[in-house]
Amino acid sequence: MNTALLPTGDSPEFVVDELPASRRSLRLAVVTETYPPEVNGVAMTVARLVQGLQQRGHDLQLVRPRQPAVDAGDVADADNSGDAVTRFHEVLMRGLPIPRYPQLKMGLPARRALVALWARRRPDLVHIATEGPLGWSALQAANHLRLPVTSDFRTNFHAYSKHYGVGWLHKPIMAYLRKFHNRTHCTMVPTEALRRELADMGFAGVSVVGRGVDAAQFAPARRSTTLRAAWGAGPDTLVVVCVGRLAPEKNLGLLVDAFEAMRAVRPDSLLLLVGDGPARRELQARCPAAVFAGTRSGLDLAAHYASADAFVFPSTTETFGNVTPEAMASGLPVVAYDYAAAARLVRSGENGLLAPLDDAAAFVRQAEALAMDPACARAMGVQARQTGLLQQWEGIVGQVEGLMKRALHQTPELLGAALRYAEPGVR
Repeated sequence: MNTALLPTGDSPEFVVDELPASRRSLRLAVVTETYPPEVNGVAMTVARLVQGLQQRGHDLQLVRPRQPAVDAGDVADADNSGDAVTRFHEVLMRGLPIPRYPQLKMGLPARRALVALWARRRPDLVHIATEGPLGWSALQAANHLRLPVTSDFRTNFHAYSKHYGVGWLHKPIMAYLRKFHNRTHCTMVPTEALRRELADMGFAGVSVVGRGVDAAQFAPARRSTTLRAAWGAGPDTLVVVCVGRLAPEKNLGLLVDAFEAMRAVRPDSLLLLVGDGPARRELQARCPAAVFAGTRSGLDLAAHYASADAFVFPSTTETFGNVTPEAMASGLPVVAYDYAAAARLVRSGENGLLAPLDDAAAFVRQAEALAMDPACARAMGVQARQTGLLQQWEGIVGQVEGLMKRALHQTPELLGAALRYAEPGVR
């Protein structure tokens, strides 16, 4: 692999790995401010998209911030499986830690650098996965070069703001996001409900693309009696798991309330929290008997899911929530709000239980009902697994590919009309 340092003008240097195109169908630039080994839903789904597009024969250029833990030296091959490597190279940008999320980075502005890069090696299309400074720079560069652009709406920044005491930022955040996405040919969202919400707020060109799950990795066969014993759980212990960042926006106070109701029915119940974050200390003080497993990934994460008995997820700030299909594929009945992934995948009473959005009392009652009927809970877990088996990444990547190809044929006049509709007076 050839690695070189190039000047960027308005940003620090970046690393370009030049690899020859071979048998390409499309030359695609994917821009993201998070990528594995960072552990979050956006990083995982972007990686799945990159892998899936590679497998379909496209040339991939991945633009992302440098991650010190893995990018200290030359960039490692993203895929060591031979031919796929010849269609994949990375551009590593400088980044800064995100406040309250120090393990994550946001890229620094780099418009001129990306204009120069893409002028030399012009992609057919730019796909922007995140709306941070790097994503905005990529959008400006692509618009300057008249490159087709598609984007993802992946994180409810506007919903997060109220959990950090900056609810007054809701309107300017939404104005920025609308301006951002209405300068792309297509914005992809994971649910019909989110599409309608954004359309009502003036977002144009929004299309629904779901999320997949690796049902071979996340499977009931990963269940481990050894792992359960390490938690202090016996064969009949009801292990209630929640997977995700331990942070205010995840509504974890309601999780504790729901678990306490379940423990009133099943006194030997055990709460398992997989993930880490700023709310961990507070939760440990409130739930000293809970098991805090920290951040897990890969087959280790899959074993934690499968070794539990129920998945309780009270969040109301997800755009989708990849943890829901992961839990279902692992054979767990889900208790959640009728929202995001759960609204799309859970059939209440068949493969899980749903509560009306923001009805905390109903949420607690559903959790209690699950604990009261172990046989029904097991049956719902079997059905949850069947639902998980239907969520295949191959079909999801095919939908994205179709939208990208459609964007290639969208005329500048059509994009201009969308801009005028959503952002009057802004060009």
